[in-house]
Amino acid sequence: MSRFALMKTLIGPLLRLFFRPRVEGAENVPAEGPVIVAGNHLTFIDSVILNLISKRQVFFIGKSSYVTGRSLKGRAMAWFFTAVGMIPVDRDGGHGGVAALMTGRRVLDEGKVFGIYPEGTRSPDGRLYRGRTGIARLTLMTGVPVVPFAMIGTDQVQPGGKGLPRIGRGRRITVRFGKPLDFSRYEGMDRDRYVLRAVTDEVMTEVMRLSGQEYVDMYATKVKAA
Repeated sequence: MSRFALMKTLIGPLLRLFFRPRVEGAENVPAEGPVIVAGNHLTFIDSVILNLISKRQVFFIGKSSYVTGRSLKGRAMAWFFTAVGMIPVDRDGGHGGVAALMTGRRVLDEGKVFGIYPEGTRSPDGRLYRGRTGIARLTLMTGVPVVPFAMIGTDQVQPGGKGLPRIGRGRRITVRFGKPLDFSRYEGMDRDRYVLRAVTDEVMTEVMRLSGQEYVDMYATKVKAA
């Protein structure tokens, strides 16, 4: 049994028991072949939840620091994060974006599912922020469709993205998938910054429609840094 299958077997029943996750539009994710899934990012456990409700493993970029611990706790964390599809990448410095892009391309070349949070970080206040154009560059480079998704309620389960998830009445998670977006009309235009912005904004518009979040036309990282 793979680590992914083991994780779903161990944690999946607890997830369903405590949070009764509702999945809408699961049929929009292809059963096979490469696909990009792109959505909002409310809290730390979003990627875990997405993998536990998905029939296919979703691979995400994560901080390399999550898997470098040498203690027993650090090794357990490394096992857990890699089991739920995290690929460690050093995102610090000027080459972090390129490394993330090349990692995504490799995952898609292998016919797998690659997950992206176009906002680039967790929302600081529950609103949806401007997407970064890496999602556009990747879909145009590979010709792979994008399936938008929305995480709803995860910020109530784990407010602030810290600590153990909360359980109790009224805390229910919904994961909603939209129809695949095809950007083949922009083939060969992955270096045009206007096209990259248009593609990214189209993805974010669909995420906003699915999530019902208020949209803010600025980067979340700038809000956090203010």
